[in-house]
Amino acid sequence: MVDPNGGGMRASDADRDEVAARLRTALDEGRLTVTEYDERLQSAYGATTLGELEPLTRDLPVSQPSAEVVAREEHEEKVSKEWRDWAGGAVIMIAIWGVTSAVSGDLKFFWPAVPIVIWAAIAVSMTIGGPGKRG
Repeated sequence: MVDPNGGGMRASDADRDEVAARLRTALDEGRLTVTEYDERLQSAYGATTLGELEPLTRDLPVSQPSAEVVAREEHEEKVSKEWRDWAGGAVIMIAIWGVTSAVSGDLKFFWPAVPIVIWAAIAVSMTIGGPGKRG
C-alpha cells in the first residue's frame, strides 16, 4: 500500500480490507479500544485515497503471526492433507474390492475395512494431537 504519488492515489477495496485487518489485529492485541477501532474502521471504509488510509495504522506495529499461530496453521494443513489422502485411499481400496467381487461373481470379504480403520485411527490421533505432538 505504498503510494509514490504522496497519498493521492485512489484506494482499492483490497487496500481498505488490508487496513481493516490490521485494525482488527490491533484491537485483538489490546492496542486499540473498541471506540478507537470503530472510528478508524469507519474512516478506513470511507477513505478514497491511500493518503487517507495511511494515518489510520501509522501508530500500529506490523504484526507478525506468532510461532504458535504458524504451528497451528501448519498442523491444520497437515491434518487436512492426511484426511484427504485417507479418503482417496479408501475410495481406491473399495473400488478394487468392488471390481474383484464383481469379476468373481460373488461378494468377497471386505478387506478394505482393515487398512481403512487403521489409517483412520492414525489420522484421528493426528487430529486430536495438536501441533508439536506426534500422532
